[in-house]
Amino acid sequence: MDVVIATIKTWNIENAKAINIPKCNINLICCKEDLTYEKIREIRPRYVFFIHWSWYIPEEIYKNFECIVFHPTPLPYGRGGSPIQNLIVRGFEETVVSAVRVSEELDGGSLYPIQRPLSLQGTVEEILIRMSRSVCSEMIPWIISEQPEPCPQEGEVVVFDRRKESDGQVNFSGSPEEIYDMIRMLDGEGYPPSFILLGNYRLTFSRASLKSDGIKADVFIRKEISNEQDFSCCSSSR
Repeated sequence: MDVVIATIKTWNIENAKAINIPKCNINLICCKEDLTYEKIREIRPRYVFFIHWSWYIPEEIYKNFECIVFHPTPLPYGRGGSPIQNLIVRGFEETVVSAVRVSEELDGGSLYPIQRPLSLQGTVEEILIRMSRSVCSEMIPWIISEQPEPCPQEGEVVVFDRRKESDGQVNFSGSPEEIYDMIRMLDGEGYPPSFILLGNYRLTFSRASLKSDGIKADVFIRKEISNEQDFSCCSSSR
């Protein structure tokens, strides 16, 4: 059996390479340009798994192959972009990772009967590393082994808005816990860090720790650059 795992994060790539399933050949796709219908058709995979894939998945791929993404919310709650950040700002301390079949509706496809718990403590990078371990060591091997049928989502649909870089500006009128959360939830590979603007300078924060009398964090100071970008946490289906 051939399967494809598409991902860009270094920890996902390492964990995917460590998957060892008898009679199963893992094909890695690690850049956007390599995800083409022609390449997938040549491999003819049983499954195409997406772990933290930030781009749209071409329709001709997900309509011709069984494509699965892993989303860190109890779907249908939390469809949409930036799920980890949106959970943290809502006060969640833990969540679950769901396996969902890619469909035309963003994160709206049928769910596979497997979920894994996920702590939301630590930086977003630490959270995603924990998620990657669960996905690669438990969820993907189980799906390959059991080949379960997914079922339609049930319950109230709650959609998260994709957060923008400007949403990372720290509000210092908040509590120390809220400020700490704002810093840690953006502290990771590929994420625009939390910041404040002082005159012509932007101060960005990382490596925060919550102390009894305040917050300790690294600060980087640079000239302001107004080049806002959208970003998303964890893989959405499209």
